[in-house]
Amino acid sequence: MRRRRHNSDSDLESVIDLTPMMDMAFIMLIFFIVTASYVKESGIDVNRPSAETAERKERGNIVISIRADGEVWIDKRVVDIRAVRANVERLHAENPLGSVIIAADRETKTHHLIEVMDQVRMAGITDAAIATEQSAQ
Repeated sequence: MRRRRHNSDSDLESVIDLTPMMDMAFIMLIFFIVTASYVKESGIDVNRPSAETAERKERGNIVISIRADGEVWIDKRVVDIRAVRANVERLHAENPLGSVIIAADRETKTHHLIEVMDQVRMAGITDAAIATEQSAQ
């Protein structure tokens, strides 16, 4: 004797495959993480000095800005000069391939720039760059 199979509405369930949506969510997450790590702004605009030998540096992930009055900015916040070393160490640990760029205003006193450079060197970074504008020839 052969049994008949009955297909009812309860037997048929429609299943939505969420795999492509999850793939897209992970791809977008990776994209935002990668792009967020490339740009680290100091938070202020400085009037940089000009130099004829200025070069464009593509990998500047840690930007330290010094205003004309000696105020130091890292990651869009004011930082005490004694905290520059700790901040640079933390940011360098997050992105070891990044470099440090010091953007000092052209009116900044030299001793402020030297103090920041000392703090950066004590953090273990020996190849910090000074941001300049390329002068028109």
